[in-house]
Amino acid sequence: MLYQVRMVHPVYAQMPPTIFDEMSGLARQHGAVNLGQGFPDGPGPRPVLEAAANALLTGSNQYPPSRGLIALREAVAAHYRRTQDIDLDWQTQVVVTSGATEALAAAFLALLQPGDEVGLIQPLYDAYLPLVQRAGGTARFANLQPPEWRLTTSVLDQLFGPKTKMIVLNNPMNPTARLFDEEELSLLARYCVERDVIAICDEVWEAVVPASGRFRPLIGFPGMAERTVKIGSAGKMFGLTGWKVGFILASPELTPALSAAHQFLTFTTPPNLQTGVAFGLDNMPEWFTSMPLDMARSRDRLTANLRAQQVSALPSEATYFLNVDLAASGVSMGDREFCLRAVAEHGIAAIPLSALYAENPATNLVRLCFAKVDETIDEGAKRFGAALRALR
Repeated sequence: MLYQVRMVHPVYAQMPPTIFDEMSGLARQHGAVNLGQGFPDGPGPRPVLEAAANALLTGSNQYPPSRGLIALREAVAAHYRRTQDIDLDWQTQVVVTSGATEALAAAFLALLQPGDEVGLIQPLYDAYLPLVQRAGGTARFANLQPPEWRLTTSVLDQLFGPKTKMIVLNNPMNPTARLFDEEELSLLARYCVERDVIAICDEVWEAVVPASGRFRPLIGFPGMAERTVKIGSAGKMFGLTGWKVGFILASPELTPALSAAHQFLTFTTPPNLQTGVAFGLDNMPEWFTSMPLDMARSRDRLTANLRAQQVSALPSEATYFLNVDLAASGVSMGDREFCLRAVAEHGIAAIPLSALYAENPATNLVRLCFAKVDETIDEGAKRFGAALRALR
């Protein structure tokens, strides 16, 4: 029996595949170098993999606690105390989720009522809007402007309205590769406190900061501890994106509702993966120094390769990504058309930034991922330069 579109929720009825699925599928189809979807080439840290493998074979494979293994919740709280000076009670303020996207879904479902307004900053991770809408919220948008991508009073005046209950901050920000500074975060915190607004902080890239800047969590700013939901990702921390192990951190007042939403989404997360993450957080402090340095080297290699071919690359302060300005590189066509032709005709997959807007998109920017081995970076940059020269 075929279901009619009217029987499907309108948020999902006409929704196409994500741009990441689309471009990765085209990369496979055309045998292209994939600098589009953000996943590393490497296998991840061996001790973390071994800890998870050993737990799979020798530990329990039955339901762990819905909020997460005690060992992992303790490790998460200790990690953030060491690295970000946040004092968290693992028992009342930490929930383990099946990835950060599930954590986002739990936050929206737990805290939004139908009609609540949510401030979203563009460009944005593509899951935000459909999750907000599915939870009954309505979106209010504000655009950051390249190449600086700064949070300003003007941007925040657009983001916050009289009915705004919640804002979503992605810091470090995908796809802009911005690491918001002290001044910007202080300004945002002031707006949240003065307007009594909840901040959902998608901070999955917090450990991937190859720039010299220091990451500051919004939850640590005055007045924000009681109104912030901080979301982290072990997949991003350890370069194990397929594991889908995330964390929610919030005040003891907010956590019960977040945990309740989580238990009716995935209920729990594979226990062996939780054990592996706990081991990494407790025993591998050197990883959090060496990994960002490796990412900085890869970023600089891709940037140098592109600029040697007269490609205009924007600064990248964090994440796995940097952006190319097509217009400044002499290309007049839009970013989506360029990416489709580049993957089909020149064997290089990238992400058009216009796909990461709900309205009023920038159409001259393309995102590339540098979390790759040197050979992939070199070949990808070569193919990208060739595509750019041919499509000018």
